[in-house]
Amino acid sequence: MTESFFFSRIDLDAKTAQRVLDDSLKGADDGELFLEYAQSEAFVFDDNRLKTASFNVDQGFGLRAVCGESTGYAQASELSEAALKRAGAAVQAVKTGKSGVIADGPARTNAKLYPDENPLGGMEFEAKTKLLADINDYARSKDSRVRQVSASLSGEWSAVEILRPGGEIIRDFRPLVRLNVSVTAGDGDRQESGSYGAGGREGYGRFITPDAWQTQVDEALRQALVNLEAEPAPAGEMEVVLGPGWTGILLHEAIGHGLEGDFNRKGTSAFAGRLGERVAAPGVTVIDDGTLDGRRGSLTVDDEGTPTSRTVLIEDGILKGYLQDRLNARLMGVAPTGNGRRESFAHQPMPRMTNTFMTEGEYDPEEILKTVKDGIYAVNFSGGQVDITSGKFVFNCTEAYRVKNGKIGAPIKNAALIDGPTVLTKVSMIGNDFALDPGIGVCGKAGQGVPVGVGQPTIKIDSLTVGGAGG
Repeated sequence: MTESFFFSRIDLDAKTAQRVLDDSLKGADDGELFLEYAQSEAFVFDDNRLKTASFNVDQGFGLRAVCGESTGYAQASELSEAALKRAGAAVQAVKTGKSGVIADGPARTNAKLYPDENPLGGMEFEAKTKLLADINDYARSKDSRVRQVSASLSGEWSAVEILRPGGEIIRDFRPLVRLNVSVTAGDGDRQESGSYGAGGREGYGRFITPDAWQTQVDEALRQALVNLEAEPAPAGEMEVVLGPGWTGILLHEAIGHGLEGDFNRKGTSAFAGRLGERVAAPGVTVIDDGTLDGRRGSLTVDDEGTPTSRTVLIEDGILKGYLQDRLNARLMGVAPTGNGRRESFAHQPMPRMTNTFMTEGEYDPEEILKTVKDGIYAVNFSGGQVDITSGKFVFNCTEAYRVKNGKIGAPIKNAALIDGPTVLTKVSMIGNDFALDPGIGVCGKAGQGVPVGVGQPTIKIDSLTVGGAGG
């Protein structure tokens, strides 16, 4: 699609929108008009029945004027000339006493990381509900210990147009789908759960084949049965091995947020002012890459119109850069990295991660585990918490095992990993089994949620605080 998605269907023409935008940003340093139309649907099958089914349409605009560190932002769900003029009058308040020269627009890109087509209309309602019922029946037939099954299917498609001062228009059409399965198994009075999800920026097709969804059910059930046998987690300082893929969420939270430009410009990150310093062990390289085809965290252009990029954050243990939107990049005297993201038109953009991961090393995973004298092997995480200023974090393991003298032992439950920004300095071995997560990540910051990806190989951390029951 090359012609405008919006101006042929709303009470607003392109020339008028451009005129109001240009007038609103006279004297500003930067800004844009962000137009968005979004469709979304969600189905949840629970308790042997379709529990919820929803379909939503949302549209609107966000108008931003930036002067120095100050931002004026106005948004509305009404796409009309009158609403845009009201927004223009509102954002001009930020320009009092300013005489900025508007910043150059973002570079252009010919990249295309996902299809334009809307994935929501390619599958009938009945087929979607039957898919979830089939998942439920298959999971319950697998093991007599299965007590509860929850399956959800969700999809969205958004059309975005970003108008820049001077007449430049940047367009993007963004699909996003996900299928998730959760299984609860019980034995007597004890119940434990497991879950598995997959998704990406594409249609439903790849995820709804029997082979694909049965694999998801099998993995969710496996986790539930493992946890049914789990023993209380130990507590104390010990060696920790993290498995590949989704465990990169620890990297995302513990390190990634601390490398976002706004926190570093303001000096509130544990990594502020440390470019060129060693912040991780030799061999540790961390990258944020929004250019990976079809990945959940990928974007052809970010929400300011800047093409996404492959940004090296840490190289061989040395801090090389931060994730930048346009505002913070300009104030820090560097180039934007294509990480200006917003949840929707109703929100201002800010520096956010896309797909953040650690590159692989040379060790076989089994070789890494054999070096552990007394520790744990963490395979899956649920949520975590991190303090950006101190860098301290806590993560809860949903699948983990005791490891003694190089051998994996019993599964453990209620294990929490606790550490701070120095965690990457304790990485002593990096595996050769790099993997990205299956496409399930959602990142929260300042009340906004955006889809992200994570990844890493198996790694060994020589010392980490494990919170558990003790023993």
